[in-house]
Amino acid sequence: MSEENKSLNFLEHIIEEDLANGMSKEQLHFRFPPEPNGYLHIGHTKAIGISFGLGEKYNAPVNLRFDDTNPAKEEQEYVDAIKRDIKWLGYNWANECYSSDYFQQLYDWAVLLIKDGKAYVDSQTSEEMRIQKGTPTEAGTNSPFRDRSVEENLELFQGMKEGKFKEGEHVLRAKIDMSSPNMLMRDPLMYRIMYKSHHRTGDEWCIYPMYDWTHGESDYIEQISHSLCSLEFKPHRELYNWFRDNVYNYSSSKLPLPPKQREFSRLNLSYTIMSKRKLLKLVEEGIVSGWDDPRMPTISGLRRRGYTPASIRSFVETVGVSKRENVIDVALLEFKIREDLNKTANRVMAVLDPVKVVITNYPEGKEEMLQAENNQEDESAGFREVPFSRELYIEKEDFREEANKKFFRLKLGKEVRLKNAYIIKAESCTKDADGNVIEIQCTYDELSKSGSGTPESTRRVKGTLHWVSVKHAVKAEVRAYDRLFLDEAPDAHKDKDYMEFINPNSLEIIEAFVEPSLQSAKIGERFQFQRLGYFNVDDDATPEKLVFNKTVGLRDSWGGKN
Repeated sequence: MSEENKSLNFLEHIIEEDLANGMSKEQLHFRFPPEPNGYLHIGHTKAIGISFGLGEKYNAPVNLRFDDTNPAKEEQEYVDAIKRDIKWLGYNWANECYSSDYFQQLYDWAVLLIKDGKAYVDSQTSEEMRIQKGTPTEAGTNSPFRDRSVEENLELFQGMKEGKFKEGEHVLRAKIDMSSPNMLMRDPLMYRIMYKSHHRTGDEWCIYPMYDWTHGESDYIEQISHSLCSLEFKPHRELYNWFRDNVYNYSSSKLPLPPKQREFSRLNLSYTIMSKRKLLKLVEEGIVSGWDDPRMPTISGLRRRGYTPASIRSFVETVGVSKRENVIDVALLEFKIREDLNKTANRVMAVLDPVKVVITNYPEGKEEMLQAENNQEDESAGFREVPFSRELYIEKEDFREEANKKFFRLKLGKEVRLKNAYIIKAESCTKDADGNVIEIQCTYDELSKSGSGTPESTRRVKGTLHWVSVKHAVKAEVRAYDRLFLDEAPDAHKDKDYMEFINPNSLEIIEAFVEPSLQSAKIGERFQFQRLGYFNVDDDATPEKLVFNKTVGLRDSWGGKN
């Protein structure tokens, strides 16, 4: 389907209507405004995709703006991680901006609001203000400090800026309407005192603007045409517009474009939490190894687990843009990475739970190199050589002494094909004192080598097994991941803490054997372990120790668990 023929989403309809009503395409300007108080997660990819996608569609600039107004929670580490993740997803921003760059301008505008009687310094405790706020059905009551004189407010606000007061002693509030049905309009906070060093401005400021005061004004300074945000900010739109309209009147240069806020539904994913505060708790309590733990829904975690930018972008595109909140099944995300890696990942052989096979009629000491196709989905991927010998490893679950007709793997007296190799027949097995099979004795048909062109090589047997030559096998650590939470909506229970749903078996460390071609695999490289799933080389891997992460299985294994 061509770009022109795709149906427009509701945000594109808004933009098209604005263009039809006189806005020029040159005025279109978007932004993605993360707060640097944590790593980006899969939920953010929708907002990223919408803003940068509109930028691409309309050939319009997109700013990356860090809403860095709370030094108690924000760090340069998060700024760096956010930039790295957005670049990895394949997006480029026009300007790198920071709300902290506008602190002086915001302060100056706040002074003008005070002079106009539209803001005042309140000296109540936070608890007193909370009680005065009222309820959704009951109007609030005015602060006893609401009618302070302009002069007193200016003096107090200046004193707040100069560090003359303790934290919590005073705040600056907008003077709007304590009886408004929208509780956000009931004299919202604009500034609080915080003696915290800021990651960019250091100790230059000890008062910091609140998000609602900062956000729209930053949009205006940057001349953002459409301020796109998630649905929880819809009640904030009235306040956004109130601040915006006042600032527009104060602007000496009269920047031409007051921004327009519009909201879309967030991306919620099953078996996942999207709160950065809750994700931080997982990190701090050691439930995971860090923000980039492959079990985390962060972009860094998904990247380390083996997800590709293309799979995530395709996932976001499939989810689409809507006005209604819903929960997307994590199986869709897993389907998207399977779909992508099926085309791009080379096939290799690895055995995760080995049992030895001895081919008794294969000459002792003989070795041969067999040709193996790298990826049948990609003709350009070519072939590689895999060593074959008398002793092999196969998966324990691929052998049974006796089995019914539906078991097409190796069983006594029956044949299977070894991938890229020969047809073998299980003749006998050896067990340990506990009755566990520790070795399987087989014979092989030497004329049945795959691709040799002999009649025996085209003989059909129902089962095909992957294997690794014992002599040539390379040890590797495999980290098999399961879902971090056992509940579909772990933070949706009012009577339970989301931590109660942690999956105690979300990580299994396996000592595996892989084919020797993987000895040269690079960090981040992705493979399909044939018949097992998709895996990638973890950041912890070294030339001396291979470490693989399981990205996803070949099929959805959760169908029966839900």
